[in-house]
Amino acid sequence: MPAPSNSLRPALVLWLYAAAIAHILAGLTLTWAGHSGLLDGYLHTLELAFWGADTVPTAGHEQQVWWLALFGATLQSYSLYMLALVHLGNRLKAPAVWGWLIAGILLWAPQDMWLSAQKQVWSHLWLDGFALLVLLPPLIWLYVQDRRKIAQ
Repeated sequence: MPAPSNSLRPALVLWLYAAAIAHILAGLTLTWAGHSGLLDGYLHTLELAFWGADTVPTAGHEQQVWWLALFGATLQSYSLYMLALVHLGNRLKAPAVWGWLIAGILLWAPQDMWLSAQKQVWSHLWLDGFALLVLLPPLIWLYVQDRRKIAQ
């Protein structure tokens, strides 16, 4: 019977690959779907946070779509880096790779949550909390496991 670490590792790495690919797809959606109507509910939430009324000037809406597209492109890039780091961490079994991913998440999440809370965009806090919950435990587990192997 394989040790738990041997059977859990592939599942956690697959999960992290899937998370990185999901982030790439989300980034593509944010960049290219702004005018499609697919993101209207989300854009409306953002517009309420900034304009405080149901009537948003056309230029304000266009600016939100533009910012969302820029963020989507940035997310695509960072997601590709995440995908590469997961691949390297898996191949090299180097705890530093998992540590860098953990550090990046811990750099991003508190700031994103704080800025979102300031504008009362609660959906971001929920999404960020979910991301922390589903990404940090596997990354920490992989970090600890790979660190133990180095110490042996």
